[in-house]
Amino acid sequence: MSDDHTHVQEFFTARAADWDARFPDDGPVYATAVAELGLRAGDRVLDAGCGTGRALPPLRTAVGPSGVVLGADLTPAMLEAAVRAGRDRDGQLLLADVARLPLCTESLDAVFAAGLIAHLPTPAENLRELARVVRPGGILALFHPIGRAALAARHGRQITPDDLRAEANLGPLLAGSGWRMTSYVDEDTRFLVLAERVG
Repeated sequence: MSDDHTHVQEFFTARAADWDARFPDDGPVYATAVAELGLRAGDRVLDAGCGTGRALPPLRTAVGPSGVVLGADLTPAMLEAAVRAGRDRDGQLLLADVARLPLCTESLDAVFAAGLIAHLPTPAENLRELARVVRPGGILALFHPIGRAALAARHGRQITPDDLRAEANLGPLLAGSGWRMTSYVDEDTRFLVLAERVG
């Protein structure tokens, strides 16, 4: 986990140009994860830490032309890659820090966050900020296109008990940040946690 936004920006800036080429087969698992959000036509949804915007097309399909799709990311190079891929046609892109979103309180129905949780400098505070912009009863999806064990193996590591994404750690973290975990899936082919905004 990084406590330095500059480090996060440097990490993703160096990888933005070929990010999609590194993970060419993720599209279907993104679409499946978005489908599990249960979005309806006209809903308002944020892709927090949207990167190159891979979730924006399925989010747009889910909410239809009357819905609102926003993609927020801290790294300009990632947003530029999203524009080059044409994904800005599916949602409005915002250069923004998820710690201080330029959005009104309770203005969204859902937040989709792919690969974000490991890069949050202060997870409890940052999850509270995501809760702030979602209406009570709205949904948060924490997603990764591969599971915790597969991701750790990719980086030459083992999963440890203090892994933030472990169910025993994530449940209380969400509960203390305005969310109630409703579903937890950690398989080789995906990681998906759904939570409902309480209050």
